[in-house]
Amino acid sequence: MSDSRFFSIDRPIAFESADSDTALAFRHYDKDREVAGRRMEDHLRFSACYWHSFTWPGGDPFGGETFLRPWMHGDDAMAMARSKADVAFEMFRLLDVPFFTFHDADVAPEGASLAEFNDNLKAITDLFAQKMETARVELLWGTANLFSHRRYMAGAATNPDPDVFAYAVGQVKAALDATHRLGGANYVCWGGREGYETLLNTDMKRELDQLGRFFTMLVDYKHKIGFEGPILIEPKPREPTKHQYDFDAAAVHAFLQKYDLLGEVRVNLEQNHAILAGHSFEHEIRYAFANDLFGSLDVNRGDDLLGWDTDQFAMDVGELKLVFHELLKHGGFTTGGLNFDAKIRRQSIDPDDLLHAHIASMDACAQGLLGAARMLEEGALEGPLAKRYAGWDTAEAQATLAGERTFEEIAERARTLDPQPVSGLQEYLEGILNRY
Repeated sequence: MSDSRFFSIDRPIAFESADSDTALAFRHYDKDREVAGRRMEDHLRFSACYWHSFTWPGGDPFGGETFLRPWMHGDDAMAMARSKADVAFEMFRLLDVPFFTFHDADVAPEGASLAEFNDNLKAITDLFAQKMETARVELLWGTANLFSHRRYMAGAATNPDPDVFAYAVGQVKAALDATHRLGGANYVCWGGREGYETLLNTDMKRELDQLGRFFTMLVDYKHKIGFEGPILIEPKPREPTKHQYDFDAAAVHAFLQKYDLLGEVRVNLEQNHAILAGHSFEHEIRYAFANDLFGSLDVNRGDDLLGWDTDQFAMDVGELKLVFHELLKHGGFTTGGLNFDAKIRRQSIDPDDLLHAHIASMDACAQGLLGAARMLEEGALEGPLAKRYAGWDTAEAQATLAGERTFEEIAERARTLDPQPVSGLQEYLEGILNRY
């Protein structure tokens, strides 16, 4: 490998076959293969994230940097940011992903003031725009980091200090402007520290009202500048705060209802966040579709033996089958996609480990998609589900749901009924899932 090249290859990774022995090749992800009426690439809409791939140094609570990335060390912060962008766009090209995502602080140095940060972000946005003129990659979404700096230790929009609220507004305005300039399909807000550590020093109603005002202003500004994509909230129950206000999709739903934001704001869901909230990934996805909240997905996973957010690459084909079963059943993505909000392990110190991780997860997603498409085509799960609820499709049951029967009328009819329990067939259905 030459001194000027970060990765060991310079040709984009290609699809070969399931039995290929080429290390850097796709075995299942064939982007042009038609699945359920669409190209595989158009179903999956893969996106590589900037932060874990190029900003995380490989540290953990018990040890520091392991990756030793060349753009993380130097005196000229903007020069390092440009160098990082060069490598990022090289990875996007090699993986041939159609999208990428970023936080403002991932791509531009914060500097000594908000004005300097905004200027730095604008300069990097100009650089991205220049690179995107010749690159195949587009922007799935942008966002602002409102949780790492010490000013946000008590939250951003929910902070007890209105000056911190104002600073957050200034930071998000610049990040949304950058996202709009780059043609982003969505804009994401992750709550970060929008929550509390103890109720002893927290006025919950005041903080939620502040958060509602923040999102109302953000939606108004989005329309003012003509940004057409949805605003997305990424639910998470804890980490870094003990309790976060965007605990899960249902909590976000209630928040949006209260502050009249339904239809304007949707959810960006993540597997490990769902697990931390006591749900499965497919539960959160189904809830979002059932309540017209679905926006996009972060496709990563946690570790079943650990109780925190480990951000590992998604490799569980069985789980991914259920994810794509939900997606295909509801028509798939519109503006959203599958964002690899995932980081390689701190011992994976070779640059090519970034490529191996993405390849393996993209292949796992492709396998999940293919299995889900077959299940839907053959009615493997939908058939038994429809049969289980068939009674509600009768004229009498539909009249009940339509409000055409009174409580007393239903009670009178029940006097002649003798309903008998019917098996839920759980193990049978689990067996069906394994066949695919």
